[in-house]
Amino acid sequence: MSLATHGKNTSEIEVTNISAFGVWLLAHGREHFMSYDDFPWFKDQPVRKILNVEEVSPGHFYWPDLDVDLTEEIIENPGRFPLESR
Repeated sequence: MSLATHGKNTSEIEVTNISAFGVWLLAHGREHFMSYDDFPWFKDQPVRKILNVEEVSPGHFYWPDLDVDLTEEIIENPGRFPLESR
């Protein structure tokens, strides 16, 4: 008997924790923390909306229920990407 992989791996990206301080996203074995101070779009949102995340291209994540899309670079370096334009 041989075992073959069927279907697509669905565990490449997932929200692993939601706390009073922010959201943890696990992507390809790396965990990223998104504080509500840096990523206010997640604060006070229903859990189901935060959990619904897709990877639209490598390192580019989209939350369709919140209309939020972020890259790994933005998540890792939020200071480089201010929330307000000048």
